[in-house]
Amino acid sequence: MAELTRNRSLTATRTLGAITLLLIGGIHYQQYHFAFYSAIPTIGPLFLLNFIGATALGLVLLAPGRSRLGRFRNSLDQLAALAGIAASGLAALLISEHMPLFGFMEHGYRFVIVLTITSEAAAIALLTLFLVLARSRAQGRGAALTQKRSAARPAGEPINQRPVAPAAER
Repeated sequence: MAELTRNRSLTATRTLGAITLLLIGGIHYQQYHFAFYSAIPTIGPLFLLNFIGATALGLVLLAPGRSRLGRFRNSLDQLAALAGIAASGLAALLISEHMPLFGFMEHGYRFVIVLTITSEAAAIALLTLFLVLARSRAQGRGAALTQKRSAARPAGEPINQRPVAPAAER
């Protein structure tokens, strides 16, 4: 029962984190294309890169096929979550609200900025929680595997049963 709850929590945090990444990507594309951030040197290309990166990471986290890829898929999901946290533009947005960043400064907390701050904060929280849950799941499985191995070994039998070669004489 605990494993089922843990799996559901892991799936929920991964999925919600992916959706927030897609939202972040969509906001950056909207600002790049329709709010004409594409015309702003340095900031425009960074918005386009944020759109591409957030969208790609969100899609990786939503992609099916977890059972077929096994441990590799878990590692890929964790790497995508970590990259999603690291690529957050929240710090840059907050800096640009108070001082120029690459010669550009935001003015005021209009709706799109509040939406961006909220979605960036949610993505960071959800993806961090996903990583914590994934790590605790891996540790739980490792402990369960160790217990199974211990239970299968007859009492008094040493753990390491590799033969020891005699030491070379000098």
